[in-house]
This record gives sequence, structure tokens and C-alpha cells, in this order.
Amino acid sequence: MIAQRLEKFRKKMREYQIDVYLIPTADYHESEYVGDYFKCREYLTGFTGSAGTAVITQEDACLWTDGRYFVQAARQLEGSSIRLMKMGEEGVPTVTAYLEEHLRAGMTLGFDGRVINGRMGEELSKIFTDRQVKIAYQQDLVGEIWEERPRLVSRPIWVLDEKYAGESAQDKLFRLRETMRGTKATVHLLTTLDDIVWLLNIRGDDIPCNPVVLSYLIVTMDACHLFIQRQAVGESVKLYLEELQVTLHPYEEVYSFVKNYKNETILLEKACVNYALCQGIDSSNRVLDRMNPEAMAKAVKNPVEMENIRQAHIKDGVAVTRFMYWLKKNIGKISIDELSAAEKLESLRKEQEGYLQPSFDTISAYGPNAAMCHYQATKESYSELKPEGLYLVDSGGQYYEGTTDITRTIVLGKLTDQEREHFTLAAMAMLRLGNAKFKEGTYGLSLDYLAREPFWKRGLDFNHGTGHGVGYLLNVHERPTGIHRRTTPWNLEGEVLVEGMLTSDEPGIYIEGSHGIRTENLMFCRKAEKNEYGQFMEFEFVTFVPIDLDGIDTNLMRAEDVEYLNDYHQAVYEKISPYLSQEEREWLKEYTREISKG
Repeated sequence: MIAQRLEKFRKKMREYQIDVYLIPTADYHESEYVGDYFKCREYLTGFTGSAGTAVITQEDACLWTDGRYFVQAARQLEGSSIRLMKMGEEGVPTVTAYLEEHLRAGMTLGFDGRVINGRMGEELSKIFTDRQVKIAYQQDLVGEIWEERPRLVSRPIWVLDEKYAGESAQDKLFRLRETMRGTKATVHLLTTLDDIVWLLNIRGDDIPCNPVVLSYLIVTMDACHLFIQRQAVGESVKLYLEELQVTLHPYEEVYSFVKNYKNETILLEKACVNYALCQGIDSSNRVLDRMNPEAMAKAVKNPVEMENIRQAHIKDGVAVTRFMYWLKKNIGKISIDELSAAEKLESLRKEQEGYLQPSFDTISAYGPNAAMCHYQATKESYSELKPEGLYLVDSGGQYYEGTTDITRTIVLGKLTDQEREHFTLAAMAMLRLGNAKFKEGTYGLSLDYLAREPFWKRGLDFNHGTGHGVGYLLNVHERPTGIHRRTTPWNLEGEVLVEGMLTSDEPGIYIEGSHGIRTENLMFCRKAEKNEYGQFMEFEFVTFVPIDLDGIDTNLMRAEDVEYLNDYHQAVYEKISPYLSQEEREWLKEYTREISKG
């Protein structure tokens, strides 16, 4: 199938006289997760991960992806002619370096300009125009060969009540325009979907698990123009938007509309606005390329959002704790597999008031499958859970009160010494980071070592970030917040940890062919004491689910590690036990019992 698609694709490349074609994982809005209509890279390569870039020539085909997907990509590309490029690994060229090697004067580089961001498109154009390589950005070649391509989704949108949002859309627009005045911007072009729905206090369902709506927004000092598929806007929402003085336009009209602006100062973020749209902006305009003001405003939760998020995590903690109890009680007694376990967890979440949907596809992974960070069980391929080893479940929910994301690794039976050691290290790492105290103005980059030190000390590591920002009833991965060991564009543009930011804390360890372990809590950044040395900051856990004591080896822990775990478990019992049955409560008391240093 993949070979046939590549053959058709290369024929199409020859028709358009394109020598090298670039296919990212993106929609028209640079979304991390995309709807089925936009899964061109997946269609052509067979790789289903959420991050990856394909480059196709007449003789070669390559796929770049990051460390989360190395094992999965290797399996899914096996037997195809597509080569896996492990991003960041020694000897692996970047996508740009590969293109430079394979493109010569007189050749043509092609891509769909709607799914390449403006910053990347301009960089490619600059590099290759100087080399006399043509850029063809107006052809969606995958779309031309994709038979029975899914339709562009358009589901009804709804208004998020202010009791959940904590601030009216009018106030958000007022603050945005104040920011625009400060930068002397007269037009703001916004294409990131989570920023748009946050600003207008609306939500949708156009991307699975992400309650956003396919749209573009242009804000001026006296007008708002929303480009959206009209069928998504019901009468009540239409009236709400009219009260905000938002004018509706057809979704695809933004490309012609933006050409009307002349001699304006346009605020946008080229790393998020697609290249085709950037190219449509008249040269008479001054473009301010900087991070969208909404990104930071959205990342810092207001007091109403913070209190709602705490409530959402109590509900979620009840569901996941009850799941953990059910699994520990029934393993080896009834048939349980990766799919049925995930279904059980989802059923327990559905019992919680205000629950809407998962915040991402549940990772339900037993034994060696958990060594793939983003493993997905399917009806065609899944494993039975046995009363031995480890089971990892990474899941989350969308509630009216907020978005959750939690990973627990659960002991199902006898463990090897290595599994027990790795389990203990992951728990220690998560708790050490969550108990950090640091000065105001600190970047997440500076704190990453706290979580990695237990692993690095033993010559171990995990190949993913330690923490990411989380939205409010929005994307489970939200910029600019993050805790990483490497510098990224986000590090450089605002990853200072600020009170109100919601961040994950999720160290892990992955041993191919054996096991994978991750322990993840979400936490708020908040102010601690202020003294002659300045303002200190700390974290507040909002996730409350036990860490399986059956996997803990206290001989590996320092005294403070034991204290951190005991304090956390005391909080879990106090917050979750009132919502459990007597039997569940007794179990939780045992699994949050105080332990001592070995």
C-alpha cells in the first residue's frame, strides 16, 4: 500500500516538475494534533505518531521524528522503503541539512504552503533562492493522490460560561488591544486555534480531544473578523459573537481578505501563521513577528481557572484511583487487556460530573509496549495484562473545570530488581521536581536537572521533555510553559515560570523489549516567601492519585525522598477518600500508608 502511494506521489511530482517534496505533520494552523483531513504524512508513510516530517525525492524517502517515537516509527516503517531519521541523534542530519544536500541549482522544492509555517517557509526560501532552487508552495500533492480523503470537519461551537473562564471575552479583547497599542500594531492576525477560542471564550470539537474550532481571527482596534465554517455557528453563538462585534466570514476567505490590508502594522507570529497566508500580506505593511500575546495570557491561569482546575483534578483523581483499585483487585482473576483497561478507566471518568471527553488518546501499555512512549493499542494489535510486571497508563480528561493529564505505572505482580529500581527512580524524580523551590524569573530549563539527576547518576536518561504546559479545557500541551534539558524556541520566548502556570512533571525510563515507566503529576507554579533575597517560587501538586508502593524500594531513596512520598500520599488520602466506597477507602489507606527509609 505505502509503496503504491509513493509511486503515485512521485508520478505527481514529475508532472509538476518538483524534485523534492516536504510533508510535515500539520494543519493550516500549526496544530500539534490534527484532524483526519490533514494526516497527509501519515497517509503517505504509514507512521501514525503525532510528530514527524517526511521528505520525498524520486530515489529516496525519509521520515524524521523525535525520541518519543523512535521505537514506534521503526516498527511502522519496517518493510517500506522509507528511512527513519532519529532527530537529535549523532550523525543524523536535520531536515534542512538533508534538503541542502539533495537540492541543486535549477531544481524545485515543493510543499503545501498552508501546512508549513511562515518562519520555516521564509528560511527555506532564503536558503534555496540563493542557491537558484525554485520554491513551489501552492500544490497539495498528497491531496491530489489521496482517494476517499476524509472531509474537513465542522462541528458546532459553544460558549464557555464566565464561571469557568473567569474573565469575559470583552475584557480579554480590551487587554489585547492595549497590548497592540503598546507595540503600535493596528492589525493582529491570529491563526492558532487554542488562542482563538480562549480569546473569544468559545469551544469546539474539530480536533479530537482538543476542544477547538478550525478558524482564523483578525483583530483591529475597532473590529474582529472570524473566518469559520458557517455551519459550525448556531444561532445562540452567532448572537453572542455579534455582541462581541465579531463579523463572520467563510473559513477559506482569509487568504483573499488579508490582501486588503495596506500600510498597516500587523502583529503575528510567523512560527504559527502558515507560509501561504504570510505570502499574501502586501509588502507595504510592517510585520511585527513575535509570540502571540494570547499565548502567555492563556498560560497564566486566573484565580477562577485555578480553583476550577483543582476541582477537576479531584474528580479525575477519584476516577483514576478507583481504576487503580479495580485493576489491582482483578488482575489475574478476570480477563483484562490494554483496550478493556482503557475502556474501564474512561467509564470511571464518565461517571464524574462535568466530564466531556479525553484530553488525548489514552496510552494503555503493558510490559514491553510501555517502552514506546506514545504507544497506542489497537483492535488489531494489543496485549493481555498478566499478574506480573508493570502496566503504564497515561490518560487525561476534558472537564468544564479544566484539563487533566496523569500517568501512573501500576505493579501487576512480581518485578525484576531492575524494574523495581527504575520504578523507584521515576517516583523520586517526579517528587523532587515537584518539591523544588526557586527564585522568581527561573526558566524551566534550569529545573530539569532535578528530575534527571537520579537517572543520570546511574547512566540512564529519558528521551522526552520533563514537563509541558497544560491548557484550561484546551490543548493538553500548551506553550510556552515547559521543563526541558535542551534549549528550544519556546525556552527563548517566555518559558519563565510564572504564578498560575499549569505544568506537567513526568520523568520516566524506557527499556526496549522489557518495560517502560513514567510517573506524572500536574502542578501549579505559585509564589512562596519573599525576603531580602527576592521572591521565591514553588510548585503545588493538583494531581492526587497514589504512587504504587508495591514498586518502591526505599533503600534507593534519601530521607527527603521518603518524606516527599509520605507527604504526597497523606494529601492523596485526605482529598480522595471522601469520594470512595468503604472498601475502596480501606484499600487507599493501605496504599498511601507511611513508609520508612530502608
